[in-house]
Parts: sequence; structure tokens; C-alpha cells
Amino acid sequence: MKILGTLGIIVFSIVFTALVSADGQRPMQGIPPSTDSQVTMANYRTYPMSQWAFRNIGAPLNVVMIPREGDIYPFEDDSAAFALSNNYIDMHGDNVSLRQLFAAQFADGLVVVHGDTLVYEEYFHDFDEHAQHIWFSMTKSLVSSALGILVDQGKIDLAASPAKYIPELVGSGFERVSIQQVLDHATAIDFKENYTDPTSDFFRHYAPALNMAWLPGAADVQPGQSKIYGVHDFLSQFINPDARLKPGAAFDYNSSNTDLLGWLIARISGQDLQTFLQRHIWAKLGAEHDAYMVVDRAYTSVAAGGMNTTTRDAARYGMLIRDRGVFGGQQVLPASWMDAIVDIDDRHVANMSANVKYRDDPWQAYHNMWWILDADKGEFCAVGIHGQVIYINRHTDSVMVWFSSQPRASAAGNETFHSKLRAARHLANRLVNVEQPNAAQGPDQKVLVAPTAQAVQTDDPIRPQAHHLQTIRHP
Repeated sequence: MKILGTLGIIVFSIVFTALVSADGQRPMQGIPPSTDSQVTMANYRTYPMSQWAFRNIGAPLNVVMIPREGDIYPFEDDSAAFALSNNYIDMHGDNVSLRQLFAAQFADGLVVVHGDTLVYEEYFHDFDEHAQHIWFSMTKSLVSSALGILVDQGKIDLAASPAKYIPELVGSGFERVSIQQVLDHATAIDFKENYTDPTSDFFRHYAPALNMAWLPGAADVQPGQSKIYGVHDFLSQFINPDARLKPGAAFDYNSSNTDLLGWLIARISGQDLQTFLQRHIWAKLGAEHDAYMVVDRAYTSVAAGGMNTTTRDAARYGMLIRDRGVFGGQQVLPASWMDAIVDIDDRHVANMSANVKYRDDPWQAYHNMWWILDADKGEFCAVGIHGQVIYINRHTDSVMVWFSSQPRASAAGNETFHSKLRAARHLANRLVNVEQPNAAQGPDQKVLVAPTAQAVQTDDPIRPQAHHLQTIRHP
């Protein structure tokens, strides 16, 4: 049994600043690695150890495989034709290339897809197109996709309490909420992800239950020897209602909500979460590589943040979501569930604006485990701590994925995170197909618009800087 730990769990949006080792030691140097460079359960989220750990997460944590199937779905590769290495405005106000911007802000990999075309791909510090990377809380959006299959089959009523399907939740804080409120992080539960108090229930029970943090003395704990052995024990025993709040009245991001959704999927389908994901989603994406899922001490999938894939395969999943559940000509996910992602109302917007943690960030709302930027344009994201993003823009037919090892975990108010997001939004708005009459073109040919190197300053320091455009012929 692996040693568990107290540094806090890795699947949540927290405010955490990791420090480089005092001697500047790079991770895993030497054969065998020197003592001071070894990645461990205690330091795997600390920069620079995280650069190695996030692409080898099975070393400090327990994982299970989610196998790929079938033929690899090929990208059209036209990356050489696109002028994407032009100037962007970084968080210091400097003009830098796209590569420089992402490299300076702890990116590990970046993939940009327009339609079915791979238009840009970049990797940093020993990461490559075959390397796996942990998704962290981007996993929440994937789990929501899986839940939508059961909703479409009529096996889940979103208005019902989760206790209807999981009797172990009767008497817990989840009994009085609806499954829809769970999806929107509006459950009004009396549990906070406290990362500063080592005596909190978070440190003592939740993180160790997920087997994603180190707890002294827990290495040899066996089933039956601990009241809280896995995440299901925690959800049923430690989540109480907050008497001061009414379910649905506030947005309060809480990762235990997604662990509950994973339990619902397993209970209703009769399959563990990783098997359900493999059969209904992963096997249908033409992935290049197997995926991996972090599991708790009971080998239950960590629904709140355990998925691991390559950057390209994450982009394939993003294409599935962008295209309303269709991939390779097959309806993999229900179109109605895909449409529901951006089906927000004034309540969702009000709940986001009322949350002091996120009110200064660009999010319009949070719905069905997705972060909404612009519902009208179909612009939204899956987000994980330390800078993991699947960015989707249906209006511009684009998907971008970047993995990172940012020292600071949380995205809230994080300039490093939002500088990359601003660049992505700017780029997406330029990756548009436009019909343009041209004597040299056939009637069915299009012109792809891409940015040039000349930047134009704007008066808004928050919004991405406008760029002049050039047109590139694209058959």
C-alpha cells in the first residue's frame, strides 16, 4: 500500500504556491535518481518535481488503464501553413510568440485543432506527443459527459436526490439536493476544502481517502481497519448539510460533488467508472494511446481529477464535445446533453458573479461541470489545477488543449493561467473559415484567417490584444 500524505489533494481549484527546491535540483536526476531529486508522494505537486510527476502520475499514485480501441482517428496536419508563432501580449505587457508565452508560463504541451486540422503543436521540457499527463479537474467535465449517457437513457432523473439511487447517502448532506445541483456545484454542503488546517476533515479524511496525499502512519492501512478507507466512505459519512444555505442558492466549487457523480455512474450502470468511460467514450475516439485513471485506496476511480492522457487524445475528446457528441460520423454522446452545457440562465450567471473567488475572472457561469466563457458562442472550458485546460469554441470550430505544471494550483485570479487563456481566446477568434471570392480558388475552396506578427494595442488590459490578419489559402 502506498504511503498517503498531508500536503492536500490535487484535484481541486486551490490557492497553492509551490516552491522550487533550494538548490534548483531538477527531478529524477541520475540512475538511480539522487535522494534530493526523487519524486515522492510528499513532493509530487511541488515545482519542479511536478514537471516529471504530472506526466508519470502512476509513480507516486495508483492508476488503472483505460484501453484504446480500433483505428487511430487521424488529424489533418497543416501546421506548417499557419502563422501562429506571432506576437501575443503576455502578463507583463510584452510582445512574445505563442511558444514563448506558453513556455514562460509552465506549459508542458499545447495542441490547437481547427475543424479536423491540427494547426499547431508544441511541447516543452521533455514532454512530447506520446507523453501522458494528468488532467486533474478537467476530469469533472469528462464524468459529466458520461453521466449524460445515463440521463439520455432515462436511468437518471436530474431533479431527484442522489440518495434515490445510492441509499448510503440517506441522512448525508447530499440527500436534500438534486443531481442537477450536484452538477452545478450548488449543493450547500457543510464541507470546505481547507488546505491550511492540518486538523481539518479535508486533511484527515478526504485527501487520504482518495490516496492522493501523504498521511503519516497510513501506509499499511487495510480494509476494515479504517473508518474512511475510500472515497465512498467519505461521501456517505462526512458530508453534512449547511443549515445556513439552501441548495441551488450559491455556486460553491467542491470536488466531492464529482466523486458523487462517479459513484452514481457506477451504481446505476453496474460498471466501475473507468470501465464505463472506456466502453462508452474512450473506445470511440480513435485515440492514439491508452488512458489512465488515478484510483483511491479501494481502487475506485477518482472522478474529481484522476484522468491521464496525451495532449492529442485530450484534443480528440474536445472535438467530440465541440461537435455536439459526434465523432467520426458517430453520435457518441447525446446531442441534447451537449447542448445543455451552454444552456444557462440568469441564476447560473448570478451565482458565478456572487462568488468572490471568481468574480474577477472571465467566467460567465458554471454548468454541468463546465466553465462557461460565452454561452452564445459555445465557448467553454474544462479546467484542472496547475494549468490544465480543454478550450472549446463552437463558433470558431476550434479546440485547444494545454497541459501545464504551474507552481500555483488555482486558476482563480492567477495571471499565469489567464494569460494563456487570453492568448487561446484571441487565437480562436482568428481561426475562422470565411468564404472569399478569389479567381485563383475553386468554388468550394475556403480561406483560413490567421494572425500575423504585428500586434495592435488596445485600451483594455484584460482582453487579448487585437492582431492584424493575413489570409492563408486552405483547400
